[in-house]
Amino acid sequence: MLLLLLLLLGLQRPARATHIVGGEMELQYRSGSTYLLTLNLYFDAVNGNSGALDQQLLAGIFAKGTDQLMAQVTLPLTSNTFVNYTNPSCTAGSLSTRKLVYSREVTLAGNVYTSPAGYYVAVERCCRNNGITNIVNPGGAAQAFYLEFPAVVQNGQPFRDSTPRIFPPLGDYACLGELFYYDFGGQDTDGDSLAYDMVTPLNGHTNTATVSLGTALPGPFSPITWNAGLSTANQIPGAPTMTIDGRSGRLTVRPTRLGLFVFGVRCAEYRRGVKIGETRRDFQLMVLACPQNAAPSMVMMPPGTRQPYRPARDTLRLLPGQDHCIQLLFTDPDANSQLTLSTHPVNFTVAAGTPGPIFTTATTGRVRTPGAPDTLRATLCFPDCLDSQGRVFLLDVVVADNGCSLPKRDTVRIAFTARTAPNTAPQLTSTFPSPPLDAAAPPVLVQVPVGQPYTANLLGLDADNNALTMTAEGQNFDLATVDMRFTAQNGSGRATGTFAWQPTCDNNPVPTELTVTFRLQEAATCTPLPQQRVVRFLMVPTADTVAFLPPNVITPNGDGLNDVFTLPGLPPDLCDSRFAGVRIFSRWGNEVYHSPERSFSWPGSGVAGTYYYLVTFTNGRKFKGWLEVVR
Repeated sequence: MLLLLLLLLGLQRPARATHIVGGEMELQYRSGSTYLLTLNLYFDAVNGNSGALDQQLLAGIFAKGTDQLMAQVTLPLTSNTFVNYTNPSCTAGSLSTRKLVYSREVTLAGNVYTSPAGYYVAVERCCRNNGITNIVNPGGAAQAFYLEFPAVVQNGQPFRDSTPRIFPPLGDYACLGELFYYDFGGQDTDGDSLAYDMVTPLNGHTNTATVSLGTALPGPFSPITWNAGLSTANQIPGAPTMTIDGRSGRLTVRPTRLGLFVFGVRCAEYRRGVKIGETRRDFQLMVLACPQNAAPSMVMMPPGTRQPYRPARDTLRLLPGQDHCIQLLFTDPDANSQLTLSTHPVNFTVAAGTPGPIFTTATTGRVRTPGAPDTLRATLCFPDCLDSQGRVFLLDVVVADNGCSLPKRDTVRIAFTARTAPNTAPQLTSTFPSPPLDAAAPPVLVQVPVGQPYTANLLGLDADNNALTMTAEGQNFDLATVDMRFTAQNGSGRATGTFAWQPTCDNNPVPTELTVTFRLQEAATCTPLPQQRVVRFLMVPTADTVAFLPPNVITPNGDGLNDVFTLPGLPPDLCDSRFAGVRIFSRWGNEVYHSPERSFSWPGSGVAGTYYYLVTFTNGRKFKGWLEVVR
C-alpha cells in the first residue's frame, strides 16, 4: 500500500512539477495609501525539490474593467514554516507541507485606484503535483493565485478595505469512507460579511516550459480541466462530495476514492450588501485508507434525576440555591482511545468577569486499556451567576477521540435556562451632610477648621444579609499622608465605618481641599449593587474671617486707650495663606511704616491726619483700609 501511495504521489516525476500544494492572497490596509500584499503559498515538503522553492514571486495589479496593468510588485520570501496537523500523532510520512509567505508593502494612491469596477491581483506559477488524481495533466497544470479589491476612493471619500484572511492552512489528510471536516472560515478586520463557495482552481498562463512570468499578464485566467464526471460542484468523489458552508466556511467531504485531489474555495466580502472583493484558495487533499475508528459516545445525567438528558426534548432549568452540576459518562468502543471533553456556547456569550460552564473534574482520559475503565466520568457545573435573562441558552458538550486523521466526536446539545437570586441594594447612611437629591450633583461639602478634630460615622445595611465591605479612598492621594483615618467593621448584612481627621498645615500644606469616596460593597451575590458617598473636605481657618472689622481711629496721647494701631482680628494663617507684612502710607503716598510681623504695633507718626494701610498674605490675598490719627 505504501509503495502504491508513493507512486501515486509521483516521486519520480520532474522536480519542477512536484512542489505547489496551493495558496491564497490577501491585501491588508496599513495607513494612508499603504497596504501589505501577501501571498501564502503551500509547498510539498516531501516531494518538492528545494530548487523549486522561489525566493521571490511576481504579482501584477490590474484594473477589472479594462485589464490595464496598474503595477508589478516583486514579493520576497519572508517566512518559511511547517503547517501543523490537527492531531500530530496522526502525521503521515507521505504528507508534509510548508507555508511560504511572500509579502511587501504597496502604495495604492487615492488619485490612481478610483475605478468603480475595482481591481484584481494575480501571481502565477507552475506546476502542480504530478500525482493529483482529479484533473487532466496534473504535472503540466499551473496555478494562478487571485484576489479582488475595491477602489480606494469612492464617492469622493477614502474607502479603506482589508481583504478576508482565509485560515488555517490544511495540514490533514482524509480517510476513505470517513467524514472529513475542516474550518476554512476567514476573518475580516473591517467587519465585512463573508460568503463562501466552491470554485474551479485557476491554471493561468504558465506551463512546464514557462514556470513563471517575467511580466505579469492580465486575465482571463484559464481554469484547470476536471477529469470526466467531476466539476466545480463535484470536485472530489464522495458521498457527499466536498462542500463548504456558505456562512461558516466549514469544509466537509466523505471521500469514496483514494488519491490526491485539488479543490478550490472562494471567499467573497460584502459591505452593506454590496460585494467589494474576493480571495481564492486552492489546495490539495490526500485521501488514505485508514484503520477503522468508531466514534465515542456520551450520556448526560441532570441533577436530581436518574434519567439521562434527552437532547432536543429536555430543557435544564437552573434555579438559585439548587444544584447546578451535571454528570457526564463518556466512552469509546475502540481499545486504547484517549477521550477529551470540551464545551462550545452556541447562542450566548459569557460576560467578561463572569465564569461560564466549567468542568470540575478531569476532562481527558483513556478507556479500554489494562487498568483503565470502559466508561469515564466528569462533572460539568454551571455558575450560580449565569443568567439567561429568560432565554433558552444552547451549549454543545463535545467528546472527541484521538483517531486519525481527525478526531471523531459525539456532541450533546444542552438547552438550559438560568436565573440568579434577586438582590436588593444595600443602604448606606452617614453623619455627613445629606447628599444632593440630584445624583449628578457635586459631592457634599464638609468644612473642617484647621487644628480641630472631625469625625463621622457610616452605616451599611443589607436586607439580603449579603457580606458587606466598607472602604474609603482619597482622590489622587493616600488618606494616611494627610492624617485621615478610616476604620471599618465588616460583616454579613451590616458594616460600620468611622472617619476621623484633624487637619494641620504641617502635614497638608497644599491642597486645602480633599475629596474622599466612601464605598459599600456587596460580596457573594451575582448582581452586586455597590453604594457610595463622595465627600469634599475643605480646610478653613479657625476664626470667622468674614467678620473682620479693623479699627479706623487711634489717639496716641498716652492714656492707654487706642494709643497704637494693631490688627488682632486679621484672618489666621492657613497653610499657604500666611501673613506676609503690613505697610502704612501717608495721604501723599509716602511709606511711613512697615513690618513683617503679624503682632505689629504702630503708634502713629508725629503728624495727625489720614493714613492708609496695606496688609498682604503669602497667597496674594490683600486687605486695604484707612486710619485717622487724632492728637
